[in-house]
Amino acid sequence: MRKIIALWLLSFGLFAQAQDIKSLPQITVSGEGKMKVVPDYAVISFGVETQGKEAAEVKKINDATVDGVLRFLKKFGLAAHDMQTTRVHLGRIYTGEKNKFNYQAIQNLQVTLRDIKQYDALVMGLVDQGINALSGVEFKATKLEEYKTQVRKLATQDALKRAQDYTAPLQQKVGKAHQISETGSVFFPTVQRAEGFFAKEANALPQETFAIGEIEITAQVTISFVLE
Repeated sequence: MRKIIALWLLSFGLFAQAQDIKSLPQITVSGEGKMKVVPDYAVISFGVETQGKEAAEVKKINDATVDGVLRFLKKFGLAAHDMQTTRVHLGRIYTGEKNKFNYQAIQNLQVTLRDIKQYDALVMGLVDQGINALSGVEFKATKLEEYKTQVRKLATQDALKRAQDYTAPLQQKVGKAHQISETGSVFFPTVQRAEGFFAKEANALPQETFAIGEIEITAQVTISFVLE
């Protein structure tokens, strides 16, 4: 019985304390932190597709091409943990004629390129090895967590500055933070280029300008301050 009473008193005390905090004059504002950084590595997705009338032959040709691609990547200097097969497919393709179909083999791969300056050399080499689909490039930054910490601090500072701007004309001061909620997004610009199939000749690779650009990192925070 005593335990029940003690728990009831504790709950009542916490509830009363919460009510007291809610009754205090407060201001709730939102702040944003934002910064742009130059990416220092890229994730490149590409694939090899082979079609033919015999499943075994299609698979054999596809496997041989991918083997050449992997050998090239190793020779290029990519570490084993920076190469990954993301999809393997072998199936029928119907030609539109009754009971007639071909076979299709697909292997998709993804590599992490630590030196973005080598992008063109890498892609041209892959085309020479027989890849016929380059699906996209995703730019990333190594120190992403450090940058996220920085933008969170900027968002908090922005919220405090906004609160001070609002309260100064009222001759009030911003006190301690009562409640903080955070939402944030990190955006990696993805370049989709040459999606589909290349011709086998290396000079068929599109030669548009390759722009690395910047990664924009943002954080948003909403803070309730007690007014003094």
